[in-house]
Amino acid sequence: MNGILPVFRRSIRESWRGLVGWSLGIAAVLFLYLPLYPSFGANGQLEDIIKAMPSQLIQTLGYDQIASGAGYTQSTFYGLMGFLLLTIAAVLWGSAAIAGAEESGRLELDLAHGIGRVQYSIESALAVLVRLLWLGAFSGAVVWALNGPAELGIHPPHIVGAALALTGLAFLSAMAGLFAGAVTGRKAWATGVAAAVAVLGYVFQALAKQSKDLEWLNALSPCAWVYHQPPLKNGVEVGGLLLTWGIAVALAVASAFALSRRDLRG
Repeated sequence: MNGILPVFRRSIRESWRGLVGWSLGIAAVLFLYLPLYPSFGANGQLEDIIKAMPSQLIQTLGYDQIASGAGYTQSTFYGLMGFLLLTIAAVLWGSAAIAGAEESGRLELDLAHGIGRVQYSIESALAVLVRLLWLGAFSGAVVWALNGPAELGIHPPHIVGAALALTGLAFLSAMAGLFAGAVTGRKAWATGVAAAVAVLGYVFQALAKQSKDLEWLNALSPCAWVYHQPPLKNGVEVGGLLLTWGIAVALAVASAFALSRRDLRG
């Protein structure tokens, strides 16, 4: 493999068709949900639905703000369907980047052709990051395009913050999977760790909403770090955003170190 960033370029080249599919899926979800807001929000149907739901369920799903366009978008996409889609993509890509390559034999073959382990890990992380940034930017662009027609009333700069928050959560899960793969070389472990970061973060935030005695769980939830302050309504919490991205980058660096120290023959 020759040239600049060979692992990165190959990863992007081999995954662009899948990336198109993920983009279409995100667009389908947004075009399904957001245009419905005017018909529900204008006549108070959303408020009636909320009143009929148990308060605990409302808090868990984040539906307490759903009557506003920003709250509706946050609840249906950024806090639910968009989070689910980007998390699935992140788990798949993060677990396959090192662990999947090692199990298939591609990693050892690439290393035999003069690619360093640190280089391989960093370029793999960069390829995952670029794909997730694309999905985050694409979803933000669609929300922006539907903001007027769907009468959402979202302040456009807040869409950027929400997209960065969603992408950061996905990148954190992906890098957790990358790190687990670098340490163990097993795709099952990488997948489990990446999924656990996302699921536990979501669950901790949901539990923290149920009782003041459990609010300390917010400190352990990346979802709470970026979504405790509704990003589409009040702007993203910068501190939580930086913490999420900072840990993700730290995991990417730790992955390179772990891979460089492990005996791949063991």
